Amino acid sequence: MIRGDYIIMVNAIMQFFEKHVKPHSVSPDKVSEHSVRIATAALLIEMMRADTKISQDEQRTITNTIRSKFGLNEEETGALLKLAEEEIREATGYFEFTSMINRGFTYEQKIKVIEHLWDVAFADAILDKHEEYMVRKIAGLIHVSHKDFIEAKLRIREMTLS
Repeated sequence: MIRGDYIIMVNAIMQFFEKHVKPHSVSPDKVSEHSVRIATAALLIEMMRADTKISQDEQRTITNTIRSKFGLNEEETGALLKLAEEEIREATGYFEFTSMINRGFTYEQKIKVIEHLWDVAFADAILDKHEEYMVRKIAGLIHVSHKDFIEAKLRIREMTLS
């Protein structure tokens, strides 16, 4: 892609979000809903890539999760995922995303993020050691207890594999 086309695409995505998914005003100690959405989508995408084998089931799981979790239509979901991809390219690690989730989500919402990560990990019916490691790492970074991490894993595994 030519650099100019790339800049136009990024600007179009940003304009789309300004128009359709405008963040609410945010106090200094909180992050915007928009930022939390991007962070969540970015972590799900990174989860899909953890085992280096990207399946259609994993992609479908991410798309469905983002759409239902945030109440977005197909166009908004696609734009959010593209924006998350861009943020991943610029990120230096997970901390940028997990810090937004820590400030923007309640503990129960953080457990849901862990469940969504497990959904992606189990989407292809194979739990890779890299996927498990990543969920464990993210759970630690967003301060989800080991007990809740394991319970989420068992819940999702039971639902997915039965």
